Amino acid sequence: MKKTLIATAVMAVAAPFATQALARDTVNIVGSSTVFPFATTVAENFGRTTKFKTPKIESTGSGGGLKLFCEGVGVKHPDITNASRRIKGSEFDTCKKKGVKEIVEVKIGFDGIAIANAKEAVKFDLTPKDIFLGLAKDVPDPKGGDKLVANPYQTWKEVNSKLPDAKIEVLGPPPTSGTRDAFVELAMEAGCKQFDFIKAMKKKDKKKYKAICHGVREDGRYVEAGENDNLIVQKLKANPTALGIFGFSFLDQNIDKIKGSKIKGVKPTFETISSGDYPISRSLYFYVKKAHVGTIPGIEEYVKEFTSEKAWGDEGYLTDKGLIPLPKKERDKVAKSARAMEPMRKPEKK
Repeated sequence: MKKTLIATAVMAVAAPFATQALARDTVNIVGSSTVFPFATTVAENFGRTTKFKTPKIESTGSGGGLKLFCEGVGVKHPDITNASRRIKGSEFDTCKKKGVKEIVEVKIGFDGIAIANAKEAVKFDLTPKDIFLGLAKDVPDPKGGDKLVANPYQTWKEVNSKLPDAKIEVLGPPPTSGTRDAFVELAMEAGCKQFDFIKAMKKKDKKKYKAICHGVREDGRYVEAGENDNLIVQKLKANPTALGIFGFSFLDQNIDKIKGSKIKGVKPTFETISSGDYPISRSLYFYVKKAHVGTIPGIEEYVKEFTSEKAWGDEGYLTDKGLIPLPKKERDKVAKSARAMEPMRKPEKK
């Protein structure tokens, strides 16, 4: 009995130390490869100018990051996840079920999705319809009628006689990527809706409609290049007939090696994306686990740095990395909400 009491007393004293040993003193961030360079820049600046350690950032893709983020609360789980699309309702529900009950959403700015090729390659001017016909798994029968067939197109000229006579070969992100999600929604679905019989399916069978409009061909014409955008650039230089898909910020960083295709006659530029003229643009985010605030040092301060005018403002250091800022009024509103750590509501279904 005496031995048991001593053992219990020792465990009681040791418990707080065990907890301390498990604690982290570095903010852990995962998520989008598109947001990665922005987050890395903020983190490095944060580490240099504050008493806190430089946050650890891992590029996992938006979907992969949200999956890790939603796994639970505690030091073994990420504090923040970056996303190049908004969190889905299903992901929000998963977070709730696993104990991540309060999530702070921070919309950081805009980015365009570029379809680029090597600097010396031919120029492309694509429409959403061209993109859908070139990359969809199933497309309307070229012979006519309201019938779908496995994608038969092998060259862009077959898709549209005005396009170059180049083999269809596109290097793009995997399904875990927010860039892939945004691309199929903003580009492919926009082209898919050009066909009335497919558009009519949305009211009758939304699941089938989405499968058709978002389904990417799997016959080798679309090549999943992982979350490594640098690898895509290397492959484009090695193969001038290929096209690559990634965020505008990455195109901007590699403008000496690659060029962006026009979409509906509009080039992907800082100005056309911020004005809304460029058709394939999207919002960028990061999400904070509120339960970790006050436990992991530096989270609040990192959010404050990211949402400062010197970082994400019109003349902020993130614009040099290709971030297209939010309008000032919206920035102020988002910054106030983020710094107050106000939990978001579940996203509404579209």
